[in-house]
Amino acid sequence: MSNPIRRKAAARIDDFRYSLSYIDALPQLTALGLISGLVAAFMIVLFRLLIDGSLALLLTGEQNTFETLSPGWRFGLPLVGAVAIGLVWHFLPKADRSVGVTHVLDRLHNQQGRMPLRNLAAQFFGGAASLVSGQSVGREGPAVHLGAGAASLLGQWLRLPNNSLRTLVGCGVAAAIATSFNTPMAGVIFAMEVVLMEYTITSFLPVILASVSGAVVGQVVFGEYTAFAVKPIQMSSLLELPFMALAGLIIAILTVVFTKLQLSFYRAKQLPTLVRFTIVGLITGSIATAVPQIMGQGYDTLTAAMLGEVSLELLVAVIIAKLVATALSTGLGMPGGLIGPTLVIGGCVGGVLGIAGNALYPEAASSAGFYVTLGMAAMMASVLNAPLAALIAILELTYNPNVIFPSMVVIVVACVISQQVFGCEGIFTAQLRAAGTPLRSEPARQILSRVGVLSVMNRSFVLSEPGITLSQAYALLEDKPLWIVLEDGAGERKVLLRAADLAHFLENYQPEESEITEEGEAVLDLTEIPGQRSKLYSLHPQANLYEANQLLEQSYGEAICIEEVTTSAPVRSPIIGIVTRNEIDNYYSLDQHAPVRNQGARN
Repeated sequence: MSNPIRRKAAARIDDFRYSLSYIDALPQLTALGLISGLVAAFMIVLFRLLIDGSLALLLTGEQNTFETLSPGWRFGLPLVGAVAIGLVWHFLPKADRSVGVTHVLDRLHNQQGRMPLRNLAAQFFGGAASLVSGQSVGREGPAVHLGAGAASLLGQWLRLPNNSLRTLVGCGVAAAIATSFNTPMAGVIFAMEVVLMEYTITSFLPVILASVSGAVVGQVVFGEYTAFAVKPIQMSSLLELPFMALAGLIIAILTVVFTKLQLSFYRAKQLPTLVRFTIVGLITGSIATAVPQIMGQGYDTLTAAMLGEVSLELLVAVIIAKLVATALSTGLGMPGGLIGPTLVIGGCVGGVLGIAGNALYPEAASSAGFYVTLGMAAMMASVLNAPLAALIAILELTYNPNVIFPSMVVIVVACVISQQVFGCEGIFTAQLRAAGTPLRSEPARQILSRVGVLSVMNRSFVLSEPGITLSQAYALLEDKPLWIVLEDGAGERKVLLRAADLAHFLENYQPEESEITEEGEAVLDLTEIPGQRSKLYSLHPQANLYEANQLLEQSYGEAICIEEVTTSAPVRSPIIGIVTRNEIDNYYSLDQHAPVRNQGARN
């Protein structure tokens, strides 16, 4: 490619990056949503094929039917798998072991959505090994991490502004869930409610397109399917509403038990990794010898419960065993998810309540399968603190609109009691708080994180050394700049001077004899003239306004210069713009939602 063509292509790419720094870059983000959705979808396809192919070699009959294994296999498989993962984790740097939904939330809200490749690789192989070895975990958490990580790495490779990485992470999450479970609506709501924690049109539309693209890829590869293919079920009578409220209360209590137990194990992460994972394998294997239904995702058990094919005794055993095994596995760091297990626990609780209701009121009570569905929705909603995501997930997983109204009743009761009565926050938020990295979602932080520094920086500046002649001073003001950046002889930026202060000084300036050189030129020291000066701090062009604001607060500074990244070590990176504290404050105070583009600042 010739140099002119390359320069033209590079200019177009720079313009694209520049446009993404604005909060209203909807067309550009929508295109990126489609691309990131496809990238995340192919990542999930590889993940599922690895798991499904391995389970097909290991198990007879349908996948996830670990019940077909002998007791020896049910004990040995989780133990060997946990020890193998523990050995790998032992040699991984501590920073690379962070995986799952909590890792995504931490990187999105505390690290501007920049997700590392090493953690993604650890999640891919560690999550697959956990599911294949029958650990009591789900694939939803790994899918969320893989989708978000793939989208984030795409944005980092393209060197996109950090404010657009937030949307790409949401797109990756939605596409991953849609690809993995054929639930595009649930993917969108989960991404907005649990991950991004906001609803804006600018992020909503790209996330929707990413989720749709993920669902298309999933259906092309795995076919059009539903997780739970059961006959239509519905509520028999409004007289069941009090019983549903009771179901919500019981689910809330179990939510608190599960969350407290999981967090108690989570705080034991100071134990050596191999020791922790060996404990997980021993206990999971021991439980699985008696209750093999806890192994893997357990969706086959849920389907059987919906069809009324699981006894009351087995349902109770699965509830207790799954709750303990999942809290232990996820709490001690096994690289698997907990969303699927919460569906199993809640579904089995609903199955118990359905059997009890039919025994007490055989004429008025709905089927046990109906209450299985309600229990799934309520448990997921209360554990994750994501009522809307849980409601939509159940709707898409069952393709049964009759569950919407009763699910809303049980979800509201379970969420209100678990949060307001017992003070139990969402499990992911609680994990991050226990790890010492709580989410910070103040309104100012959210608003400033949506906007790149390129959209507010001012390009009206000139560079100058502190010591210049009078004629050079007038030359600096010829193009009427707003700022003057003072550099020393080595090209190091020192301070920022307002050009208006220099102009005002020159209006009344009368040089003294000591200031005139042998050549007859007056010499000025721009660091000494009266005026407003600010020390300059450097920031990269991918940063958002929140990062700029944080830098100024931590340094007690007033101005930042945005510098292009250069690979020439001895050469100072070229400055491309200036951002001051006043410009950040004005952006936040004048228009918190739709800033007016300062197109003149670019030219």
